[in-house]
Amino acid sequence: MSGTVNMFYKSFFLCLWIWFSHGVFGGTDVMKSLSVMEGDSVTLNTDVNVQRDDQILWMFKVNNSFTRIAEIHRQKIYIGDSTVAFRKRVQMDRQTGSMTIRNIRTEHSGLYKLQIIKDEVTSKSFSVAVYAPLPIPIITRDTSNCSSSERSSVSRCVLLCSVSNVSRVTLSWYKGNSLLSSISVSDLSISLSLPLEVEYQDKNTYSCLLNNPISNQTQHLDVTQLCHTCAGPLQQSQSVVLLISLVVVLVLVIVGVIYFNRRKCKISKQASSEVQTCEEEVLYAETTFCARSVHSTKPDEEQHVIYSSINVK
Repeated sequence: MSGTVNMFYKSFFLCLWIWFSHGVFGGTDVMKSLSVMEGDSVTLNTDVNVQRDDQILWMFKVNNSFTRIAEIHRQKIYIGDSTVAFRKRVQMDRQTGSMTIRNIRTEHSGLYKLQIIKDEVTSKSFSVAVYAPLPIPIITRDTSNCSSSERSSVSRCVLLCSVSNVSRVTLSWYKGNSLLSSISVSDLSISLSLPLEVEYQDKNTYSCLLNNPISNQTQHLDVTQLCHTCAGPLQQSQSVVLLISLVVVLVLVIVGVIYFNRRKCKISKQASSEVQTCEEEVLYAETTFCARSVHSTKPDEEQHVIYSSINVK
């Protein structure tokens, strides 16, 4: 039974809201604009204190018609579940009727309608813009637009500042604090590229800025890193020949150093093998004299001979 009563109340107050929104009973309509970052929570305030018999109705515009999100009647809160985008994200303050959307996403951007039914009807509108976090711009050199030639005394290069998958942003080139060029995109999620032509010896400070109404990202340019003299076909071939010549000379020097080091090592080894300490072999003879005993004091007529033995060592 209570479920039937609740459905009756909802249908009745929905009809009232439709009548009020078409100006049947008149009333004021105030528009307020809000800009928030994706992932944040946003609160849409009623600026009233809800009395027992007051009705607070919140609606969201989808495809040129309004869909009910939440309402308060007789201090009871009803949260609609027909809109998948707001499911489990919406909270209402019982005292004020203010509505909070948690973890808001870009699909929640749009027009919100508030209907306050007291002794008189008051309407408020909220235009909510939800912005995704901005990427950091990337600066690259466009080599296809190199403008220097052999006859040109000044070399220039074209730089590109690029971002991908962005919407409702402005991409700009700055020289110091002075704006040089810019490009903007609406709600479409696209990729942007903005060119800048500079001299390769330019010492000025350049930066690429990506911004929306609530945030920005800046990338600074180092001209010396990205820009240099453009090389034509003849210059390129000369550079290749010079590089090859340097490599050949370097290889020859390395080979020569290795050869002479090995030659020197070989000569040193031969010299060390020829220098040897030679000891002369010497034979020593030791003489030993042995005397024989004489038994006769009479001299022998024969010649007396004394023998000695020789030891050879």
